[in-house]
Amino acid sequence: MKFPSKLPKNACIGLVACSSFVSEERLKECMDFLRKEGFRIKAADNITSDKAGYMAGEEDIRADWLNRMFSDPEVDGIFCVRGGDGSNRMIQGINLDIVRQNPKPFVGYSDTTTMLNLFADKCGLVTFHGPMVSSNMVDHYDGETRAAFEDLLTADTEYDYTEPAGHPMYVEQEGCGKAKAPLAGGNLELVATSIGTPYEVQTDDKILFLEEVHGHIGNFDRTAFQLRDAGKLDRVKGILLGQFTDMDIDRPDYGPERVIMDALRSCGRPDAEQVPVISRVQSGHGFPMIALPIGAVCEMDTRNRRISFEVKR
Repeated sequence: MKFPSKLPKNACIGLVACSSFVSEERLKECMDFLRKEGFRIKAADNITSDKAGYMAGEEDIRADWLNRMFSDPEVDGIFCVRGGDGSNRMIQGINLDIVRQNPKPFVGYSDTTTMLNLFADKCGLVTFHGPMVSSNMVDHYDGETRAAFEDLLTADTEYDYTEPAGHPMYVEQEGCGKAKAPLAGGNLELVATSIGTPYEVQTDDKILFLEEVHGHIGNFDRTAFQLRDAGKLDRVKGILLGQFTDMDIDRPDYGPERVIMDALRSCGRPDAEQVPVISRVQSGHGFPMIALPIGAVCEMDTRNRRISFEVKR
């Protein structure tokens, strides 16, 4: 498993919409922002296409554009313009040989969760659960989000998760020590809906990261326990819990973190209470959005409250 090459100065960014679309005006704002950052741009022509009100055009076109961005030697990195819905429709059209033969930074989160993990598992490419152009950069590119993302893109041997000011991590189970394993996961719903497909997110002997946005706690509970019942918690080495944004919670003392801990402790593994779990990791649908490398070897240290990643290019 290797990190992609660092982005060169004046890099060319392939801007793609694998899920939902943006308006023409918003696309212009995204491209203006990237140019101000010093990037050159190649933009897919489906970014403003509207299929059914929630997808950026036909799935074969979206897949074709992603294949073209990976195979294009002029494109140095690929940034998703936003998440949304519908990315799983296009996955069967992705040519994994092209991805494998042309490794480059691929950045997204939320609806791109399945692809982030697929490229790591099947292509040996570390992908970036990181800020998207429309969702995070144009209007909300705070200093901590920017610094973390730039650190991840340019890291040499190690990348450390840095707690944003006012957002300390929390250790859910004391006395569990350390865990070291590749990072997997992302959005809870996308991880769960991958189960039983050829693109199933692999969690055995991994550190599992989970985040979510919107929805009632009961629906979250159902999805979390689907992971339990599918055996997705049976062999995880550790768990990182990210942002749970705008969740509809009935009682303030029973939120998403409690649900995940109940799922872990009832999964049947005898060492469940010794699995390291760190919550309040600031990555997901909130701000700041700290980038995490999917597929990279992660070391989580509950005693010293530290999360770090090995960088190998």
